[in-house]
Amino acid sequence: MALSPAIFLDKDGTVLLDVPYNVDAQKMQFAPGASQGLSRLAQLPVPIFVITNQPGIALGKFCLEDLENMQHELQRMFAQVGARLAGLYFCPHHPGGSLQQYARECVCRKPKPGLLLEAADQHDIDLKRSWFVGDILDDIEAGRRAGCQTVLIDNGNETEWLLNDSRVPHYRVADLAEASRLLFAKCSRQEICI
Repeated sequence: MALSPAIFLDKDGTVLLDVPYNVDAQKMQFAPGASQGLSRLAQLPVPIFVITNQPGIALGKFCLEDLENMQHELQRMFAQVGARLAGLYFCPHHPGGSLQQYARECVCRKPKPGLLLEAADQHDIDLKRSWFVGDILDDIEAGRRAGCQTVLIDNGNETEWLLNDSRVPHYRVADLAEASRLLFAKCSRQEICI
């Protein structure tokens, strides 16, 4: 079976407003430019996945059932702008967590690429032709380590700027709307939609 490309998006600060530990559907709102960006990305013939660290589980701030409700709301929000969420991959771990089963180092917490590798394995995705869009350099590093092209939404959420070769984005944009224009242009030149 031939592998196909995909678009991976970070959740908080990229698709949604960055509200810490937010799994409450009533508080979930699109980040600036996200609704327009998702609507444009939905026109591309590639699946869209959300890749997110959810340390609130390890820290005891919410449970897996809350995350399931959040996923349903995220799917509804995607559909509202004509997009389809192909999958949500999340890391529940945090080394300093209060819940023992999640308080550990793992291979899935960004900047590690484990969630991307899992999605690629489950959905026959060619990571070399895929893109990861996020708002902090941990997103960029996870994408690069998985072999993806990367886009940083430079909206002020990255505050540390600890740079090395794996944390330099391929592209920088202001929001998901601008990122979607970039990816749309790449697709029109058959750089990602082959």
